[in-house]
Amino acid sequence: MGVLPVPAEVRAILLDIEGTTTPIAFVQETLFPYIKDHVKEYLRAHWEEEECQRDVGLLRKQAQEDSSLDGAVPIPLESGSGEEELERVIQAVVDNVHWQMSLDRKTTALKQLQGHMWRAAYATGHVKGEIFEDVVPAIRKWREAGMKVYIYSSGSVEAQKLLFGYSTEGDILELFDGHFDTKIGPKVESESYRRIAASIGCATNNILFLTDVPREANAAEEADTHVAVVIRPGNAGLTDDEKSYYSLISSFTELFLPSST
Repeated sequence: MGVLPVPAEVRAILLDIEGTTTPIAFVQETLFPYIKDHVKEYLRAHWEEEECQRDVGLLRKQAQEDSSLDGAVPIPLESGSGEEELERVIQAVVDNVHWQMSLDRKTTALKQLQGHMWRAAYATGHVKGEIFEDVVPAIRKWREAGMKVYIYSSGSVEAQKLLFGYSTEGDILELFDGHFDTKIGPKVESESYRRIAASIGCATNNILFLTDVPREANAAEEADTHVAVVIRPGNAGLTDDEKSYYSLISSFTELFLPSST
């Protein structure tokens, strides 16, 4: 793909995670299956803890809001302390989580439980965040050249910090100046990129956004943010029009910073 010069006005690089810094396979084949395979075990182990009860309460509230949806799984309240009933409630939570995940939903309730489960998995070494090998050396060069580096992902800020804090490259959180998730807005809406620029304290055209998703690239462009689409193994293919329209890179090393000359 060659070298892509970074526009001189760019002061910050904003990075997507899945398919950009991290293989899609890690998310699809490691992180999400971990939740499906271990949610019942996790709930049984942590049920009496306040954090777990808050997570279940949020899921129960979401289930009530979802009650009119096809296939929705209700979560009953506990009315006693019998083991059998507890198992019934836990199974309902498990079934609800599996149902939401089967629809690839991004509800706050689901993301919160997932985040807490991943935190435990990372801390015990059951999971390590996978990072493409070109990522860390490139970010170090960008920072040496005076560039700020931020993350913007649909995964929660907590989940982002776990991935980079317990990564195959060690704890690399020091490489990032800040993290954004969908609390700032959806990644396919241009207003989100204006909010990020305001939060960083710069203009939208001072930012270069790297993503593998053309819809996100389009939204960022609408906000006058610079964009490059990242081609990685396992990413969804691009149409011929998308290939000819967007600036493309297959490695972070292909970005050329004028200030690094």
